Amino acid sequence: MGKSTQYVAHQPDKDGFIRWSDTENHTWKALVSRQLPALQGRACQEYLDGTDALNLPSDEVPQLKDIDRVLMDATGWQTAAVPALINFSTFFELLANRRFPVATFIRTPEDMDYLQEPDIFHEIFGHCPLLTNPAFARFTETYGRLGLAASKEDRVYLARLYWFTVEFGLLQSSAGQRSIYGGGILSSPKETEYAFASDTPERMPFDMMTVLRTPYRIDILQPIYFTLEHVDQLFDIADQDIMGAVAEAKKLGLFAPKFPEKQAVNA
Repeated sequence: MGKSTQYVAHQPDKDGFIRWSDTENHTWKALVSRQLPALQGRACQEYLDGTDALNLPSDEVPQLKDIDRVLMDATGWQTAAVPALINFSTFFELLANRRFPVATFIRTPEDMDYLQEPDIFHEIFGHCPLLTNPAFARFTETYGRLGLAASKEDRVYLARLYWFTVEFGLLQSSAGQRSIYGGGILSSPKETEYAFASDTPERMPFDMMTVLRTPYRIDILQPIYFTLEHVDQLFDIADQDIMGAVAEAKKLGLFAPKFPEKQAVNA
């Protein structure tokens, strides 16, 4: 991906076990203790059902083999222990084979509020509960298969689809009831409050062409969120001609960004 990171992932032993330090377990506990209250009345029911099924520990980093048993029974998925950063081809290949990449490191106490690299808290707490849901699981697998076969240019457009669904997706029922299913929101207390309750961001019903043409930044609170009426709508999206939509979006070009340009850092 052309980026570097200070983090080094743990290597599981021959039995798939990772020995986490006391500091790392304390960090997990602190993150869970902080985020669970923020999700009350805000996380979607499918996510809550998934957390119940996974039975995530609150006081120590979970072991991937325990996550795998639940995911395999529910939807045929597993996790895959990966380094802090992986290339896009590896990412898509794993998803296409129903293996969700989990970087086996956890942020330091100094990075509690924001971390550019997705750590094990983001991946397990934010994403894995919804991988117990058939619609979310099939959409993610379909996304992986499409990305694996896509060109480098097409992958940039596909990244927006993932960003505005898997990472930062909201649900908004016809009755106006709002909830969260995107893992980038579910694993961040600040983004949870902002996405769910703030009047500042735009919230728009999901439209494939609009999503593919909407720029985003990874280091800010999102200025726009796209909403589905229910998680099962991901079945319908997976059945669309996504790559045909990508081709059309490339012809039409991108919308103007809804955020300021990132300022360069002087050396």
